Amino acid sequence: MPQAGPVPLAGPEPQAGAALRAGAVPEAGPADAPAPAGLDLTRILRGPSGLGTASLFLARRPEPLAPPVSVVTEIPAAPPSLPVDPADGTPIPGLYYHPIAEPDPARVEEVSSRIKHWAVDEVQAYPPEWEDQFDGFSVGRYMVACHPDAPTVDHLMAATRLMVAENAVDDCYCEDHGGSPVGLGSRLLLAHTALDPLHTTQEYQPAWADSLYSDAPRRAYRSAMEYFTALATPSQADRFRHDMARLHMGYLAEAAWSETDHVPEVWEYLAMRQFNNFRPCPTITDSVGGYELPADLHAQPAMQRVIALAGNATTIVNDLYSYTKEQNSPGKHLNLPVVIADREGSSEKDAYLKAVEVHNDLMRSFETAAAELAAACPVPTVARFLKGVAAWVDGNHYWHQTNTYRYSLPDFW
Repeated sequence: MPQAGPVPLAGPEPQAGAALRAGAVPEAGPADAPAPAGLDLTRILRGPSGLGTASLFLARRPEPLAPPVSVVTEIPAAPPSLPVDPADGTPIPGLYYHPIAEPDPARVEEVSSRIKHWAVDEVQAYPPEWEDQFDGFSVGRYMVACHPDAPTVDHLMAATRLMVAENAVDDCYCEDHGGSPVGLGSRLLLAHTALDPLHTTQEYQPAWADSLYSDAPRRAYRSAMEYFTALATPSQADRFRHDMARLHMGYLAEAAWSETDHVPEVWEYLAMRQFNNFRPCPTITDSVGGYELPADLHAQPAMQRVIALAGNATTIVNDLYSYTKEQNSPGKHLNLPVVIADREGSSEKDAYLKAVEVHNDLMRSFETAAAELAAACPVPTVARFLKGVAAWVDGNHYWHQTNTYRYSLPDFW
């Protein structure tokens, strides 16, 4: 396939997307932008009230009063949009995305070195014969690109260990390296106890504790979670566990379809992908950034919609960039173009191009929802979190586009 120069976006960047990445928080009064359904900002910022809640304030870590909204201008600005070097991989023509600057090479080198030591020596997540694949994954470059506001390399390492652990589970339990849909449920449940500890009797607790070292995925999950909980707040850790349970449920749905050779309807596939997706990664953007989005604000339906749309869009990016790789692998791999072609009777090319448009619709919905929430909830941590999620979305695309070791585009243009 001939190499292409910089590819124009599928359309002009919506004002909402530009403002979000610039760090701007629109001023909005009740008449300008009504709060999303269920968002009672005054109640959330006031804290708990009612009988028996006074003592709850004593356990809070001391925090200054919320500064003026203008403080968000002090957050490092998103990297500027830059032309793409064809040597770094060709972006999908027509895909709506935002080019980013190269991630800090010093941080990439440091994270890459430390994560390999952890994966190979500390938890034995990968045997020596998989070393080339581990290196080709370029996880250090991936995480530095996705978390430009991480204050230290230790913060980046928290995200990087979790990413590697999640991929060990996917490879060893589900797909490339011995994975199978048969018996997947029991394997995932036992692995999940490395994230969400088992509370049992003294008689049976030692056997469970020993089991956490019994295979690479559990060793990786256990260690990565220990590092993460040392950095994150209890609320952030519990949020992550919840999203990992969502991920495991998505794995199980895809495995069930595989066992019965079932191709889902397109909407069913998209429902599965809302769970089997990248959501656990952007949901920890505040932990990696060294701050906390309050639990009540994270749980608001409007924020949950933003996070879900970000996860859905980034996962369809994976479907599109990994399409050729999966088509050339044994067996039938479900991805959005394959499902569209099967269920809607279209050609491979037309199905792929339609999947690009599905992605673009999700991206624009994400940016619109984020901008609306930023206007309705002018709180510095909300603005920073939304900006961090947008940076994760852009960094995720950058990694897929530039990882030519793993991905190449189909010859549809």
